[in-house]
Amino acid sequence: MANDLFAVAALLWIAAAVLSLIRGRVALAQGALVAGGLAAVAGTAITLPDASATAALPLRMAAETSTFRLTPEALWLLGFGLVPAIFACWLGTPERAARGPWCFGAALSLLGALGVFGVQHAGFFLLSWELMSLGGAVMILGERRAAAPGMPVLFMLGLLEVGAVALLVAVLLLAAPAQDLGFAGFPGTAASLPVWQRTLIGVLLVIGFGAKLGLLPFYEWFPGAYGAGSGASGAIMSGVVLNAAFFGLSRGLLNWLPMDHLHGLGIFVVAIGVLSAILAVLYAFQQEDWRTLLSFSSAENAATAVVALGASMLFRDGMLADLAGLAWTVALLHMAGHALAKGGMFLTADGVAQATGGYAIGHALIARRSSFVFGVGALFAGMSLAAMPPQAGFVSEWYVFQTLFQGFHLADLAGRLTLALAGAGLALTAAVAFATFIKVLGIGLFGGGAQVAAVPPPRTTAAVGLLGAAVLALAVGMPVWLSALAGASAAQFSSHAPQQMHDGLLLVPLTAKFAFISPTLLVIAMPLLALLPAALLILAARRHAVRRVPVWYGGSQPDPLRTATTALTFSNALRTFYSFIYRPRVETTRESREREYFVTRLAFTHEVAPVFGPYLFAPAIRLVRRASERLRPLQSGHLNFYLSLIGLLLVVILALALWFPGG
Repeated sequence: MANDLFAVAALLWIAAAVLSLIRGRVALAQGALVAGGLAAVAGTAITLPDASATAALPLRMAAETSTFRLTPEALWLLGFGLVPAIFACWLGTPERAARGPWCFGAALSLLGALGVFGVQHAGFFLLSWELMSLGGAVMILGERRAAAPGMPVLFMLGLLEVGAVALLVAVLLLAAPAQDLGFAGFPGTAASLPVWQRTLIGVLLVIGFGAKLGLLPFYEWFPGAYGAGSGASGAIMSGVVLNAAFFGLSRGLLNWLPMDHLHGLGIFVVAIGVLSAILAVLYAFQQEDWRTLLSFSSAENAATAVVALGASMLFRDGMLADLAGLAWTVALLHMAGHALAKGGMFLTADGVAQATGGYAIGHALIARRSSFVFGVGALFAGMSLAAMPPQAGFVSEWYVFQTLFQGFHLADLAGRLTLALAGAGLALTAAVAFATFIKVLGIGLFGGGAQVAAVPPPRTTAAVGLLGAAVLALAVGMPVWLSALAGASAAQFSSHAPQQMHDGLLLVPLTAKFAFISPTLLVIAMPLLALLPAALLILAARRHAVRRVPVWYGGSQPDPLRTATTALTFSNALRTFYSFIYRPRVETTRESREREYFVTRLAFTHEVAPVFGPYLFAPAIRLVRRASERLRPLQSGHLNFYLSLIGLLLVVILALALWFPGG
């Protein structure tokens, strides 16, 4: 039954891709995308906590067939990743003229993600991986929301292809000894390889999947690509696509590679995750555009999940199955909550843009002018990403810290020290993330100022409200949701960690003697605790009249909009403190008429320098350009030149045939 639903979902997405190319059928394409998403989510719901049945695919590659099977963790990540994608497909891109290309790209992304989660053959897996990347590029290019979207998309595809090449090399190293591209033979092949080669494969997997997860240095494609598209594109790319990339990394490191003598690889994964999270959140805090800020936040949250994955590797290597299961389950919880919350925030960004005409984070009284549902939904999603109770992000990040705190169970000093430092690094990340979403919500959503004439559309309001409610439902129902991961942890680690992560309505890190929280009880207790201050406020208002007086502006005429805190000034203190990372650049130009004393226009620009761009990507770009200059004569267009090249090639082939007659 479940496989039938997944087949229906794939067929509907294929139909959506075809319909999106036919003029006047875009609405049908959107409906097919939504219906396919609903079918796939229904399939995940009826299958968990078990895996789906193995099904043969009616496709062949190099005379080999592949099977399709979704493990419990794949079902978990696919289901939660598709929820915001369904709303994004229902709303579509705000650019009505671009909805055809956008639907085509969305269909490719969803088909690719389904393949990454389910196919069991390396060839089909790499094809699905490339399909996801192509779909994202088509969505962004089709929208044309940026003046020159080609450059950021080309940069994105270039870095993603670096990751694809790394994945290809890792797969070949695992498949070549057995001459079999099926994933089932990878663990046995890896066990026969020397330690250095297994470590190399692990590093290649981190590079390959990290290119899409936004691990350093790959997160630098995020702001340009996300900033050139709409929030609907961001909801898909940071939801189901990001979840698929994390699933691929988890499967590669935990299933394909035996952990014997790979302790150093686990330390490397934790270190790369912590550094990526810190840098990504620092750059997120400086952004003044909804989409670029949320894109860096996606990289930060993915890196946090990678830290938990690395901790799981260390615990498994230390023969601590329950702690390994705890860390891995926490990573899955974090990615699920992030998909819902980030989808809600990206669709909030689209609503803000439709009301104000742009994605800049500024004072526009959006929350006051729009529906209560829109404001509350965005608030819940933002609270989750800021790890504020009682939202899902608070639960998963609390679990992350509780997991890292248990690093003292490891026998080696290197592992204990790594997890201790990771906890300190993620504490900094959590603090900056908290400030980041105070900025985006406080200024961009609830900030006062000139009232806008428009409000977010009703469908956007409904989507944001439902996603915000889903974030809260995930947190409140966590004792129930954890049972869906019982089969995954048992199959992966022979551990019953999910059952030990709650004690009734209390959430605990395997034992209530270590620590506990309860979002379920908190949701009940918070309104009850608010009754007393609310009653006091009502009594005070009856006895004492409220006086409203203007704020003192030093004797000047009051102008709240001019004196309000902006997104730039809010983040200036941190930019100054971490100037050695940001290397901020500020330029002020004056335009005058006739004489320089009479300034007619003052232009102020500022930016922060990327860390890896000048020293890693720029030299590579210069190298490619120089090579293209050298090879330009090959495109001379002279027929004789091309004939001579063909003749030279024939001579080389003949020489090789004579030199190696037996070949």
